[in-house]
Amino acid sequence: MKKKSIITLITIFILSQLNAQNDVKSAFLLKWENSKNYLLEITKIMPEYTYNYKPTERQMSFKEQLLHIRENMVWLSESYFVDASFVKSEKVIPQTKEAIINELEIAFNKVSEIIKNVPLENLKIEVDFFAGSKSKLQILNLLQDHVTHHRGQLIVYLNLNNIEPPKYSGW
Repeated sequence: MKKKSIITLITIFILSQLNAQNDVKSAFLLKWENSKNYLLEITKIMPEYTYNYKPTERQMSFKEQLLHIRENMVWLSESYFVDASFVKSEKVIPQTKEAIINELEIAFNKVSEIIKNVPLENLKIEVDFFAGSKSKLQILNLLQDHVTHHRGQLIVYLNLNNIEPPKYSGW
């Protein structure tokens, strides 16, 4: 009887873990962690002397892309997923490769902590957004889409500098 109870408990635990990975928030958090690791890999393989590289005058430099990604993560997460008592991040403009990487990692981790504390049912709430009314779920998707969009540009910057991008790891 004991053996059957243990097997039942293990089965329930495994099923609960599988279900936890299938809710929107858990799926986002897993993808967000992979996205962080992939972007940080990209930032690390680009030499610091090329952080000011931009393919054309109208485009952002590699460094500006990274700072833009960070600023957008902070803005979206702290504007739409926290309450009024939350102490918002100060604006920082890191200048060195090491400082930029550090601030990106901090921002990614902060987004994770913020989203972990958002109840699933709150993702249905509509918020005012500059592009019109959006659900918090749409803002959550925008967080990831924005990083992906600019990360794709950074991969092009690597290729234009004859640097092989890291292997994709988006799951």
